[in-house]
Amino acid sequence: MDGAELRGKKVLITGASGFTGRHAVSYFREVGAVVAAVVRRPDVYSFGKGAQVHVCDLNDKQQVRHLIGEVQPDYVLHLAGKNSVPDSWSDPLLVLETNVMAVLYLLDALRSCPTARTVIVGSRLKYTPEPGRIPQPPHPYSLSKALEEMVSLSWMSLFGQQIMLAEPGNLIGAGPSTGICSLLARHVVACEQAGKTEAFRLSGRDNTRDFLDVRDAVRAYATLLVHGSSGTVYPVVSGVERSLGEIADLLLSMTEAEVPVRWDGASSGPDGSGKQEELSLLRKLGWQPMIPFATSLQDILSDVRVQQGRTTS
Repeated sequence: MDGAELRGKKVLITGASGFTGRHAVSYFREVGAVVAAVVRRPDVYSFGKGAQVHVCDLNDKQQVRHLIGEVQPDYVLHLAGKNSVPDSWSDPLLVLETNVMAVLYLLDALRSCPTARTVIVGSRLKYTPEPGRIPQPPHPYSLSKALEEMVSLSWMSLFGQQIMLAEPGNLIGAGPSTGICSLLARHVVACEQAGKTEAFRLSGRDNTRDFLDVRDAVRAYATLLVHGSSGTVYPVVSGVERSLGEIADLLLSMTEAEVPVRWDGASSGPDGSGKQEELSLLRKLGWQPMIPFATSLQDILSDVRVQQGRTTS
C-alpha cells in the first residue's frame, strides 16, 4: 500500500509523542493525511508543521468525547497505553485504567463517527486464559492487554464499529525505545565517548526474538486501517527469529570501540514471534517488511550518537 487512500483523510493518533507514535505521525503526514496527534502534555515533543496537536487525558471520559467531537476522524490509530511490566506491579490499577478503560472511553466516543475505522495496538504479551482453569496471568500488564482485546472486540460486536487489533512483536528503530537493541546501542555509544568498561548484561547468546522495524510496523497499521477486516487480530512481526548473539555481534561490528558484554544465560520470556498461519494475515493484505535488519540497527546507532552528542555538547 502506498498510502494514497489516506490522502486528505483525518487520522487521529493517540500516544503520538511515544516511540511508535512519532514515527506514525511522520508517516501519515508524508502520505498526505490530516493528522491529529494526541498527547497528554503539549511540551513533550514537537512534531513540526503538518500535525495538529490535541492535548487529552484519555482516562477522562469527557475529554475524550470532546476530542472525538472536535476531530471527527476517518481513522483512529490507538497507540497510547502503559507498557511497562514492572510499573504494572507497582500500580496495577493505573495500568488497567489506562489500557482498558481509556480504550472503552475512546470506542464509546467513536460511536458518534460510525464510519470511522480504528486500529487498537495491543501486545503479544497478553494473557490467554485456559478454559475451566483459574486465571493466572504472569503480571498485571498481561491481564490488562487481554482485557483490552476482549472489550475492543466486544464493542465491535455490540455496536457494529469497525475495529481491528494489531499485536506487534519487538519493534526497533530510532527514537526513545527501551528495547534491547536501543539499550545496547546506547551502551556502545557510551563506550565510544567515555571508554566505558562496565559490561552490558545480556541473556543467552542463543536466545531468539522476532524484531521488526517500527517504520514497517507503522505501514502495517496503515494497511489495517484501510484494508483490515473488522474483528480480526493481526500479528505485526517480521517472521524471522534472530538470536541475541547475532544482534550483539552485528552492533559491535559497527563500532571501533571496545564494548564489554556479559552473557548471563538463557531467558524464558516470550519471544513475540508468530506462527506462519498468523503471519499470512497481513501478507494477504499486501504488506511486507521492507527495512533490512542491519539498516534498522545502523539507524538506531546513528540516532543515539546524534542524541548523545547533543547531550554532551
